[in-house]
Amino acid sequence: QVQVVESGGGLVQAGGSLRLSCAASGRTFSRCAVAWFRQAPGKEREFVAATSWSGGSTDYADSVKGRFTISRDNAKNTVYLQMNSLKPEDTAVYYCAARLAGLYSDHRTRYDYWGQGTQVAVSS
Repeated sequence: QVQVVESGGGLVQAGGSLRLSCAASGRTFSRCAVAWFRQAPGKEREFVAATSWSGGSTDYADSVKGRFTISRDNAKNTVYLQMNSLKPEDTAVYYCAARLAGLYSDHRTRYDYWGQGTQVAVSS
């Protein structure tokens, strides 16, 4: 069993930065692929970024490439999402998700464990 808890959200001005953290419990977390998704009001939950179990392979949505960086520290059971050059359209609740497989996916249905989310608001 894996439990994940997100933190680090907040209110920031456009052009600013935030770092989200996804802290996990469970000994299997280091073998899990992990992704970040986000959901804006009135919209479907969408893929943002993902990392393989080792962190050696990552993927990003086109909308965040070059601005966001996903990384992980398996010794700390934590995955991070560094968000730079934030835009108002990045405003959403950000969710961390883990799947019991080493390779990631950009489909939300492939993930087994979800956190409660952390709110990110970017003002113009």
